[in-house]
Amino acid sequence: MIGRRVSTRLIPLPYISSKIGGCYIATQAASFVEEACESSIDWNNLGFGLMETDYMYTIKCGKGKDDDFKAGELSRYGNIQLSPCAGVLNYGQGLFEGTKAYRREGGGVFLFRPQENAIRMQMGAKRMCMPCPSVSQFVDAVKQTALANKRWIPPPGKGSLYIRPLLFGSGPVLGLAPASEYTFLVYASPVGNYFKEGTAPLNLYVEDEFHRATRGGAGGVKSITNYAPVLKAISRARDRGFSDVLYLDSVNKRNIEEVSSCNVFMLKGNVLSTPEINGSILEGITRKSIMDIATNLGYRVEERSITIEEVMDADEVFCTGTAVGVAPVGSITYKGNRVAYKMSTPLASKKLYSRLVDIQTGVVEDDKGWVVEID
Repeated sequence: MIGRRVSTRLIPLPYISSKIGGCYIATQAASFVEEACESSIDWNNLGFGLMETDYMYTIKCGKGKDDDFKAGELSRYGNIQLSPCAGVLNYGQGLFEGTKAYRREGGGVFLFRPQENAIRMQMGAKRMCMPCPSVSQFVDAVKQTALANKRWIPPPGKGSLYIRPLLFGSGPVLGLAPASEYTFLVYASPVGNYFKEGTAPLNLYVEDEFHRATRGGAGGVKSITNYAPVLKAISRARDRGFSDVLYLDSVNKRNIEEVSSCNVFMLKGNVLSTPEINGSILEGITRKSIMDIATNLGYRVEERSITIEEVMDADEVFCTGTAVGVAPVGSITYKGNRVAYKMSTPLASKKLYSRLVDIQTGVVEDDKGWVVEID
């Protein structure tokens, strides 16, 4: 898939050869390529897995105080070269973000709050001793990646183009120290539902042996080092038939923190509560959006410490994240005790998610400036 490199100015699709299914297509009309791509994909059963698209975006910079990220470039999606001594490989010096591009019924391509991802990456870069692209550079890179891979954006209501910005130490470093060079890379893949259950309620297992993050660590930023350590707990839970894991704090082992890759909320009466940001919990962008939407819809929203006992006694529990959207929780199992939540009554999670999707798709007015049109 690696071909000649191109500048940040997009090359029209009629002059690009693309691999679709098992054959290569060269066409004189961009619409023919889009139609071929669309006809080869089952948009109704995307799931959340990598589907190689056409382009990725890359910028590099050094670590000197006078070095910064300059103009980047698009290149064909493909493997990259790294020194075996790269900082990201040896010491885990890396961050990632996740955002999505959507199509609307009336046409156009849109992003949802990409500047928030840029700001969060800057916070993470500071924690991980890395230089970082500016907000405008980040957003421009995401826009270019989305437009270059436009034909891979699912039809309205069928999914989205998941866009994954990466920032990592690509330069060689043998001793424990910041890398000598950094790479900012953005790639994309069309996706559907994150969980195999689709929109069905999740069954969570409360983990009291392994912890996702600790106070003073890097749990509050989107460091790559936060994710591999939870694979053991996830694997163990899924072998037992659970969807995912709900983690407790590492100090008291009593307060809930996060699910493996998403934030968590509980509803009791008209009060919607979510764990407060304390350095070990990631400040999710979907989390922030749902809190604002809930307030506008008349819920009382709290950020505070929440015990596992409170969650087990809640009226409703749900998870939020860019990848997962808003996912209702059907049951939670803690120390052998399983609590099932009522799914028959109108769910706040569905109401909140519906409003979020309505904003993203233009059904209701975006009075907060969250949606960015790029085409």
